[in-house]
Amino acid sequence: MEQWEYKTLKFFTKGFFSGGTLDIKEFEKDLNVMGSNGWELISCFDTNQHQGSSKEVICVFKRKK
Repeated sequence: MEQWEYKTLKFFTKGFFSGGTLDIKEFEKDLNVMGSNGWELISCFDTNQHQGSSKEVICVFKRKK
């Protein structure tokens, strides 16, 4: 039977009044690092800050043990 391990990363947004901006270049860099280490992104979602803006983005990864 296959066994998996999981890892969760949290990315914080900036700018309360601008709607919670994510640094896309830094986000992509971190995703690529995870991918090169064998992690597969299986879920990504944001958490609400205020009136629909995002406070943070949470990414869940998995890889075979």
